[in-house]
Amino acid sequence: MELYLFVVVVLFALAASDLIVGVSNDAVNFLNSAIGAKVASFKVIMIVASIGILLGVTFSSGMMEVARRGIFHPQYFSLHELLFIFLAVMLTDVMLLDLFSTFGLPTSTTVSVVFELLGAAVAISMAKVIGLGQNMGALVTYINTTKAVAIVSGILISVVVAFTVGAIIQTIARFIFTFDYESRIRKYGSLFAGVAFAIIMYFALIKGAKGSSWMTDDMIAWIVQHTGLILSGTFVVCAILMQLLNWLFKVNVLKPVVLVGTAALAMAFSA
Repeated sequence: MELYLFVVVVLFALAASDLIVGVSNDAVNFLNSAIGAKVASFKVIMIVASIGILLGVTFSSGMMEVARRGIFHPQYFSLHELLFIFLAVMLTDVMLLDLFSTFGLPTSTTVSVVFELLGAAVAISMAKVIGLGQNMGALVTYINTTKAVAIVSGILISVVVAFTVGAIIQTIARFIFTFDYESRIRKYGSLFAGVAFAIIMYFALIKGAKGSSWMTDDMIAWIVQHTGLILSGTFVVCAILMQLLNWLFKVNVLKPVVLVGTAALAMAFSA
């Protein structure tokens, strides 16, 4: 019992440390664009990012709970085995994220935790299989291989899709604005901003609402049925607003886009 209590205390301490290291790592990922481009003062950027984090927590769907339940079958492990699995996960996560943050290397806290859970569960499962004199084929009893493969493949596919789509969008944006920048930003900047805001609205509200824990089925159904209206309304309103800001106050319309994008990234990281 004393050992269990000690492990639980260590887990709490590591959880606090992991929260600091993990949030610091995520903050670097979603703040670097806004801070590097100097779209606003540091205080404004932090306020916008904080709003995004609050929205992300509100729309959170418990994704990490899904990952935890999907990696292995906890009913086949004893209490001390589960404690050691999560202890290994927390220790590895703190060291890994701290190492990556120290050297300025980007990483994902979610991906780290998923693979740490998988590795720790496989290690404990192998020890159980060897201890019971079973062959390695018995690992499938302890590891939810179907779900684990689905999660890992989903992560890898999302990286490829994100890279490809990002490269295409970046190429289009560069082609539109690189040549004769000042003239084209006045002509097409508001339209580009409207499209950007509509896309952000789609992923932040429409896609995020489906996994939200507090959204009712009726609310989700209404949002899905009126997706076109919401997106078109967002595009029109934001495009007009950005054009007015450009005409009246000479605001570079790309700066609000980066700020809202920062909030959307913060929302995605905290969801």
